Amino acid sequence: MLAGEDQNDCEIMASLIRAHRPDLGAAAKLVRINDPVRLRRKSGPDLAAAVRALAGKARAKARQQRAELLGFVVHEDLDGYTDDNYDRIRRTLTEELARQCQGFWTALALAAWESEGWLLLFPGAFPHVRPRWKVPHHLLDKDTGRVKDAKEELKRGLGEPVFRESDGPSVAREALKHRLIPSPRGTNRSYGDFVGDLTSWT
Repeated sequence: MLAGEDQNDCEIMASLIRAHRPDLGAAAKLVRINDPVRLRRKSGPDLAAAVRALAGKARAKARQQRAELLGFVVHEDLDGYTDDNYDRIRRTLTEELARQCQGFWTALALAAWESEGWLLLFPGAFPHVRPRWKVPHHLLDKDTGRVKDAKEELKRGLGEPVFRESDGPSVAREALKHRLIPSPRGTNRSYGDFVGDLTSWT
């Protein structure tokens, strides 16, 4: 089950899940909850209520699909760097997800700065989407969790046609297709934390 800020982000997460958990097999369905995720600014009872509602919708969607709910991936852009604030927010959200999601696995995709920062880890995928696209040298092999507004960097730096947010899922699918995802170029702690969540599912 997937919940994210929008459909583009959920499609990116789906490719990442397929890459890191091929053992789930083609029979595993990745189903999206349509409600946009807005958790990172919440705390206390407000956070508990929001996560409870999401978990309830995940369970209901699984019943609707007549399927076992194996895991729940929740995405939200941090709009910030991988710093102490990131650590605090991630710890708070992870603990609340664990409390509210008894009986199935969870993975938190708290993307720093945003999911486009994760896409920068796979620069070889971009030319497979648009042959003229090339990730600028100053964005290669970096800590992309320290790149402010990676989406704007891609819009300015890739070339023509201009990168759009809706191109993100295509980049992720090409990274999956060409087996780039298991071997990122550069680092991003928020991506590593997400992968750690996924690979802990047994």
